[in-house]
Amino acid sequence: MSNHKPMNLSRRQLLSGGAAWFAGASLGAATGAAHAADAVEMPFTNGRRNMIAFPEKRELIVLTTRPPQLETPFEVFNEGLITPNDAFFVRYHHNGLPSSIDGDKHVIRIDGKACGKPFELTMDALKTQFKPVEIVAVKQCSGNSRAFFNPRTTGGQSGNGAMGNAHWLGVPLKDILARAEIGDTARQVTFQGLDFALMGGGDFVKALDIHHAMDGEVMVAYQMNGTDLPFLNGFPVALVVPGYYGTYWVKHLSRIDIIDREFDGFWMKTGYRVPDNDCACTEPGKPAASTRPIAKLNVRSFITSHKDGAHIRAGQTQDVRGIAFDGGQGIREVAYSLDGGQNWRPARLGEDIGRFSFREFKFGFEPDKGAYDLRVRAFNRSGQSQPFEALWNSSGYMRNAVESIRLVAV
Repeated sequence: MSNHKPMNLSRRQLLSGGAAWFAGASLGAATGAAHAADAVEMPFTNGRRNMIAFPEKRELIVLTTRPPQLETPFEVFNEGLITPNDAFFVRYHHNGLPSSIDGDKHVIRIDGKACGKPFELTMDALKTQFKPVEIVAVKQCSGNSRAFFNPRTTGGQSGNGAMGNAHWLGVPLKDILARAEIGDTARQVTFQGLDFALMGGGDFVKALDIHHAMDGEVMVAYQMNGTDLPFLNGFPVALVVPGYYGTYWVKHLSRIDIIDREFDGFWMKTGYRVPDNDCACTEPGKPAASTRPIAKLNVRSFITSHKDGAHIRAGQTQDVRGIAFDGGQGIREVAYSLDGGQNWRPARLGEDIGRFSFREFKFGFEPDKGAYDLRVRAFNRSGQSQPFEALWNSSGYMRNAVESIRLVAV
């Protein structure tokens, strides 16, 4: 990806007029009047997408511009286990991005009915009055790979690139909550950022059970891969919820409320819910009898070194590699097949850099002339794995079927 074309816009310009610039860029992109864009044809129906370089980003695959939904080109995941900041996917729910953010003056308000000591937390206090921690964790959109569901479902039709893995630096949420003197009646903690709905629809507010919020892993992060968070990934501070889908990772975090009830806002009670059964699935086309909020990442694995349909040289060893991850149990094994799943062998696992991180795997083979159907299937330390066929639900969430890469040796 050495040919990416980031916009020539300084960080100061970006943060002093971010929303205005994005609005203008969005309108231009939608009408073809924005900065020249490449295009990519994704491997599904109506899969043609523009590629545009937004501020602080290389050219990414554009699902929508208002709100910004930008997908990482899949070849990025073959560059290493850590996803670069300028290639990290973007997902907003509202068109209203903050018009300006002064990182030095930004505050997080901690309050709520079960908060014994409300206070405002400045960025300086966050960085100097608490012990920082670092974690490597995958952030994945709930609708990653939605476009591959059959029958198709509503929502952003993303390929496999609405995910990324990064080093996150910040403060454990439990340390911040301890300063708030949590009351005995506390049941949940809610989180809200600075983005807002221009045409109504309610604030984007998410909630975690109090025990989850206090587990020591949930983090209020201010750095990503050793530098400030990019604007489109939540500058100056974002909630990091390791092992859970990206819907909980609130950007531009500005408010934390400790409450004495189960939160019933739209984005918990109605949005981001899955069928309440073991597979989080239903028969295609049928609604779920009951639902629950989406929660932990399930097990996934991808080959990253070869593209589907590629021609390879017969008699020449193929070094195949890829990534696997889950919701925090950690990857125990990755098996591979060269014949469409009829026979399986163990792949070699790479370094374990954290149970919430991507885990590399590798294997090799020397092909004779002919067609090969490569598949990989990961298992975590609890024995959970991937289904051979995608498990369908009406929202197109949590797809984690075994992927197929077809190669032709000539």
